[in-house]
Amino acid sequence: MEDIQAQNRYPFYKVSETSVEDHDHDHPPINDDEAYWNQRTRVIQKLLEEKGFFTAADVRREIEREDSVTPMLGARLVARAWVDPDFKLRLCEDGKAACREMDIDTVEIKRLEVVENTEFVHHVVVCTLCSCYPRAILGYHPPSWYKSTAYRNRVVVDPRGVLENDFGTVIEKDVEIRVMDSNADTRYLVIPLRPKGTEGWDEETLIPLVTRDSMIGVSFANAP
Repeated sequence: MEDIQAQNRYPFYKVSETSVEDHDHDHPPINDDEAYWNQRTRVIQKLLEEKGFFTAADVRREIEREDSVTPMLGARLVARAWVDPDFKLRLCEDGKAACREMDIDTVEIKRLEVVENTEFVHHVVVCTLCSCYPRAILGYHPPSWYKSTAYRNRVVVDPRGVLENDFGTVIEKDVEIRVMDSNADTRYLVIPLRPKGTEGWDEETLIPLVTRDSMIGVSFANAP
């Protein structure tokens, strides 16, 4: 039988020339998981490039596009909604259409529901099935806690406790908490309560007060 390793132009690993017996120094165990998956990704990419599905330049452009999507896009939407009641109405009625007004590409989101926090109602977003997230406006890397089983299971049962104990966000007892469950068809954006003391501020000045976590609903917008 021919040597399979020799036939593979892009092996996932290479046999080390140094044996275990030659390993004469101590160190903590090496975790190769990340290195393995990075190499596996490069191998698959190379094969797909050779088959003509895309080019290396296409991959680079996609990475640059994803890196350009940050929570700042969502913050722009929120700040505009804070200063423009008509825009806020349009945003809450049709989130995707309002995003188009601001040249924000949400083509990958089937439906964007926008909900507003008030003095009487506080919204918090979760995806109980997996980690559905409005990446097109909050960034392509959801926080690790959002994807965790602990958050997904607990916030639907005890949202007030999770917000206070895990995030330090204390919601008054007379404020209703609504948990919005994202799914493959619908993603959610929270318009946080506008901080007091910002009356008369313009849109650009308000943007830095809007955080990723406040647009998920686990925290408030920053105070001025």
